[in-house]
Order: sequence, then structure tokens, then C-alpha cells
Amino acid sequence: MLNGKCALVTGGSRGIGRAICLALAKQGASVALVYAGNEAAAAETAALVQALGVPVKAYRCDVADFAATEALVKAVTEDFGGIDLLINNAGATRDKLIMRMTEADFDDIIAVDLKGAFNLIRHTSAAFVKKRGGRIVNITSDAGLMGNPGQANYASAKAGLIGLTKTVAKELGGRGVTCNAVAPGFIRTDMTAAMNAQVLESAEQFIPLKRLGTPEDVAALVAFLCGDSAGYITGQVLQVDGGLRM
Repeated sequence: MLNGKCALVTGGSRGIGRAICLALAKQGASVALVYAGNEAAAAETAALVQALGVPVKAYRCDVADFAATEALVKAVTEDFGGIDLLINNAGATRDKLIMRMTEADFDDIIAVDLKGAFNLIRHTSAAFVKKRGGRIVNITSDAGLMGNPGQANYASAKAGLIGLTKTVAKELGGRGVTCNAVAPGFIRTDMTAAMNAQVLESAEQFIPLKRLGTPEDVAALVAFLCGDSAGYITGQVLQVDGGLRM
């Protein structure tokens, strides 16, 4: 159980982020929900968390902004008395073949998906080290392990997130802080809902479990990694993809 812990979850308003907020709340964690722009979705998620009987507050923040994330961490620390669990889930896509990808297409996705995680880790790590404990979970992707046509920006960011995860695990492990990455495959979210139905049906045929994953499948692993039972697991990349990339 996570009673008395505070979880900061970026990209927490919808999809996998919402499921993570709820999974952690069900185990007793307070939730600092960070969103980029969809205030209505953030409010809906906050209401669902509040219904579970734990403190929750939504914060709007551009995770790519170093100064803004520093202010965010200070605000959450003041509101909740500290941060114990950091879930870097915020992400964006801007898919194009590399011959058509602009510099902004590449830079903007790197800024959110990779630099955003660095920013939050940078601003929380000192407190984690001081209290000799903390859990960091970074949401990467199968694309970061395998690459994916049309996603040079996204795959690069997610691959970089894996390197960041392993480095942080080595730097902070001696102070009782774990850092792991979760790599979802095809998960039923707004992102996959926008994909071609035939592409999704074809993908299911290559997944040994013969179905797409759910946000709850990912959230269950994140909640486990945040708990005491995962205290000796760090620097790992754990795939939630139904066996697709085994």
C-alpha cells in the first residue's frame, strides 16, 4: 500500500496517465495530477481520484519548460508536504517520415517526451536523496526499443528515456531511490483510437495475447514499481505489450 505517499503524475488527465492516477490512489497515495491543456479532462480525473478518498490537486504545466517544472515541484511540495513517487508519463507525437519531418517536429517532441522527464527528475532528485528514498517510473514505449517508421522524433525521445532511466538508477540507487521504465505496446487510448482500424486489427494478429492492452494494464505495473515489493528492482525496462516485442 502507498498510504501517506504523494505521487506526482505528468500527463495525468487522460488515458494511461488517468489510469495511473487511479491505480495509485486505490493504494492510498495522494495525487498531484499534471496536465498540459485539457482542463476539463484533468478535472474529471481529479474527481475520480477524490472519490477514492485521497487528496488530489491538478496542476497545469508545460513539462518541457525547466523553470515551470521547478515551480511545479515547489508548489506540489508545499501543498502535499513532499513528493515520494514521480511518474513521467507526459508525451506527445508528431508523426512524419524523416524526409518530411521539420526541425520543429523533432525538437518539440524531444522537449516534451525526453527533456520533460529530465526536468522533473532534476527538480525532485535532491529531496529524494535527502530522505534516502523515492520511486521514479518513466513511461517509454516499444518504439524506443525497436524504432518505428514515421516516428524518428518519438522513437528517439523514448530511446533516450531508457538511457536516462538507467543513468538515474545508477546515480541515485545508493540513496535508496529506484528508477525504472515501462514500455507499453499497442494500448487502447486516444492515440490508438485515431489510428487506422485495419492497422490495429493487423497488429492484434502479431500480439501473442491477441488483444490490445488497456491503460489499466500499464497502470498496474506502475503501481507495483511504486510499492515496497519492488524495492530491489531498478534500472529496468519492463514491456507491457502482450508479448509483441519478445
